[in-house]
Order: sequence, then C-alpha cells, then structure tokens
Amino acid sequence: MSSLSRELVFLILQFLDEEKFKETVHKLEQESGFFFNMKHFEDQVQAGEWDEVERYLCGFTKVEDNRYSMKIFFEIRKQKYLEALDRQDRAKAVEILVKDLKVFASFNEELFKEITQLLTLDNFRQNEQLSKYGDTKSARNIMLVELKKLIEANPLFREKLSFPAFKSSRLRTLINQSLNWQHQICKNPRPNPDIKTLFTDHSCSPNTNGARPPPTNGPLVGSIPKAGTFPPLGAHGPFQPVVSPSSGAIAGWMSSGNPSLPHAAAVAAGPPGLVQPANAAAFLKHPRTPSGMPGMDYQSADSEHLMKRIRTGQSDEVFFSGIAHAPNVYSQDDLPKTVVRALNQGSNVMSMDFHPQQQTILLVGTNVGEISLWEVGSRERLVHKPFKVWDISAASMPLQSALLNDAVVSVNRCVWAPDGLMLGVAFSKHIVQIYQYNPTGELRQHLEIDAHVGGVNDIAFALPNKQLSIVTCGDDKMIKVWDTVARRRLYIFEGHEAPVYSVCPHYKENIQFIFSTAIDGKIKAWLYDCLGSRVDYDAPGLWCTTMAYSADGTRLFSCGTSKDGESHLVEWNESEGAVKRTYSGFRKRSLGVVQFDTTRNRFLAAGDEFQIKFWDMDATTMLIAVDADGGLPASPRLRFNKEGSLLAVTTSDNGIKILANSNGSRLIRMMESRAVDKNRAPSEPVNSKPLIVNALGSVGNAAIAPALERPDRVPPAVSVSSLGAMDSSRLVDVKPRISDDTDRMKGWRISDIIDPSHLKVLRLTDAVTAGRVVRLLYTNSGLALLALASNAVHKLWKWQRTERSPLGKATAYIAPQLWQPPSGTPMTNDICDSKPTEESAACIALSKNDSYVMSASGGKVSLFNMMTFKVMTTFMSPPPAATFLAFHPQDNNIIAIGMEDSTIQIYNVRVDEVNLEC
Repeated sequence: MSSLSRELVFLILQFLDEEKFKETVHKLEQESGFFFNMKHFEDQVQAGEWDEVERYLCGFTKVEDNRYSMKIFFEIRKQKYLEALDRQDRAKAVEILVKDLKVFASFNEELFKEITQLLTLDNFRQNEQLSKYGDTKSARNIMLVELKKLIEANPLFREKLSFPAFKSSRLRTLINQSLNWQHQICKNPRPNPDIKTLFTDHSCSPNTNGARPPPTNGPLVGSIPKAGTFPPLGAHGPFQPVVSPSSGAIAGWMSSGNPSLPHAAAVAAGPPGLVQPANAAAFLKHPRTPSGMPGMDYQSADSEHLMKRIRTGQSDEVFFSGIAHAPNVYSQDDLPKTVVRALNQGSNVMSMDFHPQQQTILLVGTNVGEISLWEVGSRERLVHKPFKVWDISAASMPLQSALLNDAVVSVNRCVWAPDGLMLGVAFSKHIVQIYQYNPTGELRQHLEIDAHVGGVNDIAFALPNKQLSIVTCGDDKMIKVWDTVARRRLYIFEGHEAPVYSVCPHYKENIQFIFSTAIDGKIKAWLYDCLGSRVDYDAPGLWCTTMAYSADGTRLFSCGTSKDGESHLVEWNESEGAVKRTYSGFRKRSLGVVQFDTTRNRFLAAGDEFQIKFWDMDATTMLIAVDADGGLPASPRLRFNKEGSLLAVTTSDNGIKILANSNGSRLIRMMESRAVDKNRAPSEPVNSKPLIVNALGSVGNAAIAPALERPDRVPPAVSVSSLGAMDSSRLVDVKPRISDDTDRMKGWRISDIIDPSHLKVLRLTDAVTAGRVVRLLYTNSGLALLALASNAVHKLWKWQRTERSPLGKATAYIAPQLWQPPSGTPMTNDICDSKPTEESAACIALSKNDSYVMSASGGKVSLFNMMTFKVMTTFMSPPPAATFLAFHPQDNNIIAIGMEDSTIQIYNVRVDEVNLEC
C-alpha cells in the first residue's frame, strides 16, 4: 500500500473518531495495522476483555513473529490462566492451559510443567514465584506496565504507536477543496451552489440569463474553516510520466513529475484511487532491520519464519519469568569521545577520510592544496604532497588563466576508493587528481583531469557497470563521470541551475544512481544514462547540503545550512522523497556550513557551536555534545573511521584531534607501544586487512581494477580488537608480504610481557563432569565461554552483570558462573562406539547470534539450542567423521563441514540435506 493510501486511512480514522464511531475506529486500526491505539489496549486489558485484547493484537503481530510478541501473548494468557485459578474455575483454567498456553511448551517445557502444577494447589500463591501476586486489578496493572515496555521494544510496533499530527477535520477540508475546485472549473458556476451528493462530480445547471457569475471559495461541505487559495489548475494535473531505462526500475523518488507538491495536493488531485499508478516501481523501498531504522513502511525481518529451527542473525531466546528486552548493541560508551591524539597539519584542514581498511591511516586535504597521509597511532605523517599541476602544458587556457590570477588552490574534497588502492582529490580550481596507493605506502600519480570550469566541489568513487569510476561536480553546474582506467569521460549530467555542491553515488537492486545537491538547495537524482534528472526536490535550508548513506547502505541522511545559518540534519524516506525525521539540537545561527558523518549504522555526528554533537539515528533529540578539550572551530569538520572507533575533527589552530572509544584507545595504544621504523610501509599494521592484489599482475594494475562490486558498502576491516579471535584459515589465500629487512619485522612485533602484574589468571572449575577441554571458544557477544570436553560434554560459563562489570563482558577479575539447564542434562555429543571418545576428532562452531552450537565428537554432528541446551537434530553418521565446522556468516542454516577423509560437505539445515560436496 502506498504512503498516500496509508495517509488516507489515518484521515478516515480521524473522521470516524470525530463522528464517534468508536468500535469502527478500533476495527480499522486492527485491520490496517497502521496505528496501535495504546489507550484502547490498556482499557481492554484493565477490563479483562482477553478475547478482544488478543483480537486487537493480532492485527499487528502473531505469537510466532518474534520473541517480543511471544512474550506479550504469554503474559496475557498467563494472567488469564491465573485469574481463572483465582476464581476457582478449574475447568476454565484447564481450557486456557490446553488451548492457549500449550503452544509455549515447545519453547520451555519445564515452565509449562510448572504452570500445569499450579492446578494441584489450593492457592497458586503457594508457589514461591507467585507469592506476591495481589488482587486481580493490581496484577493487571503490573502486567500492563510490562506489556507496554514489550510493545515499545517490539520492532513490529515501531512508528505505529503515535498518531500523525495534522489538523482536525482534515478529510472534510480535502473534500471541500475538491468541491471548490470542481466549482471553479464548472461551466455555469452559481454563487451559492447546492451540493447534494459526493458520489458524482459537482456541476451547476446553466443560469436562465446565461450570465457567468464569479466563482466562490466558500465552504461547501460541513462546518469547517474556509479553504485557502488554490494553486493553478495545472498543479492539480496527474503526475507526469517519467522516461524509464530499459530495466524498467526507477527509484520511488523518481516516480512523480512534481514531487515537491504537498501530500494534500496529491490526494486531492490524484486519480480516483488516490494513489500513484501501480507500475511506478519504487526500488528504493526496501526492508530494514529492526535495530537499524524502524518504520511502518517496511516489513521487519523479525516477522518471517521465526519458528524455523535456525534463524539468521537473531536469537530465539525467550525469558518467561521476567521482562525480556533485547540488549542494545550500542551505547554512548561506543562513541569516540576521548581525545587520544593531536596532530599539527600546519594549514587549515578542508577534508579528511580514513582508509577503508587500515583503520589508523588518515587522508587530509588543506586550504593550500596540500594532501597528507597520517598514521594517527604513531603520530607520523607518512606522505606530504604540496599542490602542483602535473602537466601544465596540457592544462586548459581557463585553468592556466585562473592560476595566473590567483595561485592559491584549496582542496575541496579528498576521498579513498572503496578498496583503498586509490584516492581522489578535488581542488578549488578546475582539476581532479587521482593517486594510486601502493602497499609500500607510496602515492603514485595516476590521473589528472581538467574536470570543470571553476571549482570542483566534490568527488566520489562509483562502479557503474562494474568499472571503477569517479563522479565529480563543480561550479559549472555539471556532474561528470570519469573512467579511471580508460581515462575518459563517460557521462555528463546537466540540469542544475546553480553550482553543484555535492554528489552521493549509490547502488540498490542492480540500479546505480547518483544524488546531487546544488547551492540553491535543489536535490536531483541521475541514472547512468542521458535522460536527465529523475528528481527535483528542495533540501531543508535551501543552500549547501551534503547527503550520505549509513554504512549498510539502507538509510539516507542529509545535513545542510541555510544562508541565514540555520542547520538541518534529516533522514529521508527514499520511497516518497520526503523528510522522515528531523534531528534537533543545532545552534539557531550556525557559524559556517555544518558538516556531518555517520557510523555503525547507529550514530550521527555533526560539528556545530565549537562542539561535536551526536545523535542516535532512531531518535531526534541530541544524545551528547563534546568539546574535545576545547580548541575547535565554530563548525569543525569531522570523519569517523570505518569501525567507528576513531573520530577525526579539525581544530582552530590548523590541526586535527583524534577522539576514540575504548576499542580505539586500545588500537592507538597498540600502535604506540611498537618501535616503529621510520621507513616502514603503512600497509603492514596489524589493524588492517592485507591489501589484496592480483598475483598475476602488477600492483598498479590491481589498483585500478574494480575490486568491489558494491562501492557504497565497504567491507568491515579487521582491527586489533578482533584479530585475536580470527581463524587463520580465513587468510590461507593471502600471502603475507615478507620484507628482507629483519630489523623492520622485529619492530612490528608486540612487546613481550615481562611484568607478572600485567597478567591475571582465573581458574574455572567444574565439579560436575570430568574430562580435559579439547575445544574452547568465546561467544560472539563476549559474554560467555563455551568448552567441549573430551567426554563429549559441553560446558558454558557466563559472566553476570555486576556493578563492577555492568556490561557482563568476559574478564579475569570476575569469576563466571557455570550455566546449567533447568533439566540438569548438559549438551552431550553423539559418540562413536568403535573409537574411544578421547581419540576422536572434536570440533565446534557457534552461530553468529550465539543461539545455536554445532558440535561433533567423533559421532554424528549435533545441533544444539544454546538457550535450552536441547539437541535440535543430529546428522551425518560416521565414517567419515566431522573434523571442522563453520556456520555461513550470513545464513545460520548453511553449515560447512570438513571431514576426516579431506572432503567438505555443505549442509542445509532447512531441507536436512547435503547441498554440495567437494
């Protein structure tokens, strides 16, 4: 259903409520699923109308949708069950137990047995956990508090808990405007028309004397305010068609001819269905993850296939004894707020960008045209290149004239290519320079382009047709696309009426496109063809605006400042081309153009009011502001590294400060602790992935080859914080670079720990089972330790949340607890009768969400549920036996199994069969 159709439902809901059709209102809320009326829900719960409560809930979620929904239904049915017991209505209690609560037995059989045993008690309050149960009213109120928290945390209810804000009697107003318009174009309009029906278009009968009285704008329907003046008739015409590329897929933003019209006009002027044509494809409308950007336009991934045995990326754990909230993956502690480095650039920094893989390499461009590469960990400037035209003889006459009149050239933007093997620099006069980044740390001149007449305001890398290209824009009001390999211009886009300020290339569903903004506040979008702009929108502030996607490419943001100094940071609804969320917290009159950046698919940061301001992407209010120990300009420039552990920010004294979170601080300390050789290559630090080049070609060739198919989605880099957990098998195809200088290699080694105070030893004992540990691994969350013993028994130790360790992370200073299932039966592998367990190969693997463990001890491979410790399935009887296991990183249903006969089996849990053998 389109956005306009959804808005029409809200208008009808408002109309029904104003007309006192209360039951119909709630029925429409339930059937549409657009608005969850919490007040109605509370009233029904407090009244004990359990059938109506569940019926209303079912319009928004089902029991099996996700763990929040399951908990909500469980609490309601448990309360209904307890009330029946409290009334001594055991027959009703048994009916509820069998019909309503039985469904939860498959998830927690022990709990279901405990609930069943309540039937044997004269008073269920004899159960210790229910001893504080009061009267029915207080119990309902307590449960209601818990239900509200669960509903607010449930991703299926996001943006459905608040009714949109619009004026009263809005539907009447729209109908009145439509009738006024019909009366204006009437051939024989009368001064006081008599409107008798809405079923047909209005038309006045001819006057007897044939005179044409002036049109009226008076209200024609109901007692509502007089409608305002109407735009010309042409503004109410149908949406203009859009020329589509051969693929037939056009962005949702690109589906209307005049999208800047307000929704009210679109509703009043659209076709009878009040929606856009069905063939207007909206490829930018896409599903989003609950933790990323919730919205009722999008179907949450939690709502599908939850009851399958394996669920990708999501835990199925359900806690019935208390409120179960999904832990927030990120907190304010994850924001880089602590100053760990101060670098002296020497001139005013205009642009910065961290290397996409080497997390501590920072590219810097300044107002005098110089570029530098900094290793922020060691405070070493690796490269410094002042501005110069590489081949002045090949420069155009306008460029030569501009340089003669004013030799000062500034860097407007510098940026890394997605693979980190190239970087591009856009200058304030005409030219763009592209460098190859050599694994030895050297920058080599690759391509110089006289790109635009005037300044080149922005540059970005893109991969149209899987070919590495650069996109530039400039003062000449043009956007151009250049082939970095063939060194020629591929496309030129014209249509802006003012200098183009920024470009934002992106990729969705096999469609490459570019957003551009100009200094007149216009936003346009272009496909890689010659058919012109598909979008013409106004950016908030109507001046300098930049646009950027979140790291996962699913959410679009823009930040800009008006000529009056008013700054606007917003999130866009791509499918509608409208502002979805506006973030507050800016100074009323910003001094300069505010710059922003995104990180971790969760946080936004902007430089304003001599501070760095942070926002959660899902909340409009500012999280926190930091001044980085002072010394920042009014609108500092800033840039996150790809992991979000470091943040570079410009200072007023021509320098750069590096802020870090705890992971970033560890990374910096690691770099600082090394004896760094002055001539070392910056590609060798352990905080980076190896730069992978074609073994059959030169580094130069590899640098210009399109190594990534998704330029907008940079793969996560390996950091020091994750290096220790890396399996060496992941690097078998990458040959490490070996230097002849052995002293240099020694300089990169981690310092030896010689002081015993640097170590803390903790012994984990287990008096229940004996057997040496043959496999050991941390859970991905870092909250637990899982061991497989030689007797095929698994042991799980969990660190609890305490005042000393509020996050419950693994630490040697606090002893973890050995976790035991309620049944007391540990997870035990199948064993082979023909071979002693101690001599059998053992292997173990954890799913990415820590919900499932795959394990083998010489016998069949077993799949366990980590929440219940129950075996879900066993398969692949030996021989041969499994020797290594690995979950697919994106799909927990796909498992690679290495066998003792050197074969590899790819097993699909969904269909319970081996899909591939190699």
